[in-house]
Amino acid sequence: MSIKKNIFLTGAPSCGKTTVIRKVISGLALPAKGFFTEEEISGDRRVGFMMNTLDGRKAYLAHQDITSDFCIRRYGVSIHNIDTVAVPSILPVANAIIILDEIGKMECFSDLFKEAALKALDSHNIVIGTITLGGDEFIQSIKDRADIDISEVTLGNRDSLPDIILAKVTVLTE
Repeated sequence: MSIKKNIFLTGAPSCGKTTVIRKVISGLALPAKGFFTEEEISGDRRVGFMMNTLDGRKAYLAHQDITSDFCIRRYGVSIHNIDTVAVPSILPVANAIIILDEIGKMECFSDLFKEAALKALDSHNIVIGTITLGGDEFIQSIKDRADIDISEVTLGNRDSLPDIILAKVTVLTE
């Protein structure tokens, strides 16, 4: 059985997907580019979501204080930030692993993001990412690809997943 080059995690919100991705990033022996998303907490309340690129850029994906035509619950989604921060970070370049955290409802409000995600998945690059548990037709089409390996993050496997993913990357790059 061959290992698929697009390695993704899914799972319920706050199950540890991004934590697994961050551990994978720290264990990579090869160059990587892309972004991961973190919750922003103020006091004991989540107020937004920050995108962090591997080259050090940061921008809000969504925040309760952003006014936008695109909203998820109380969070306004910044299409501008997705297009100018996330999209360039996932465009394929030679010899780099692409980190794509995440293909979710907020990110998919951007048509540029969807195009860039497909370019990354269709490239020769290894892509390590997360994808929302549910999803619309576009997200489902990603999950149905023959070249994608999706594992659900659970309390029982989230500590072992970084090593499993890193082992797959090693096999793919040998």
